[in-house]
Amino acid sequence: MEICKSCPSVSEEDLRAARKELKIYVDITEEDLMKIYVLAVRHARLRHSAAIPVASVMTRKVFYVSAGTDVRKAAGLLTINRISGMPVVDDDNRVIGVISEADITAGAGGKKKQALLDRVFRRGAAGADALVGDVMSSPPITTLPDADIKEVATILDMRRIKRLPVVDDQGRLLGIVSRGDIVRTGGTR
Repeated sequence: MEICKSCPSVSEEDLRAARKELKIYVDITEEDLMKIYVLAVRHARLRHSAAIPVASVMTRKVFYVSAGTDVRKAAGLLTINRISGMPVVDDDNRVIGVISEADITAGAGGKKKQALLDRVFRRGAAGADALVGDVMSSPPITTLPDADIKEVATILDMRRIKRLPVVDDQGRLLGIVSRGDIVRTGGTR
């Protein structure tokens, strides 16, 4: 139950009527119930005021690539910019995947991945056909700018990932939020 600011105030009379409507015996007075209600409203307000939106901590300058980018170029961008992953976007700037060091180094193993790695890191034209779309993680896990960083921290931990692209309601890239961004806020309070 969320307490809204525009809701009418609750009186002891309202609480008495609600208690009678339950049609069960409740060993609590309207005065005690009002105290509980007031305390619950205070806790709800504190909880809402403690929320930190992703938009306030996300990185807005985001390095990204398209699915058609050569994997070697993507690996170079990760290395040069000292990042471990970046979003993959389509022509409309919608996030369609994420490419990470783990994707490039074939953390999943297997013959197909190994053959791709052999092509990627082989010198010459034979490796030029390995594309980000072949190795990216998809579908992407994303978040919205108004999400609470506590929720994002939980997702990062549960999914064992380091970053989430931040998107608008159309899936277009707005920024990226990482574990480091959350740590820099002083944690999740």
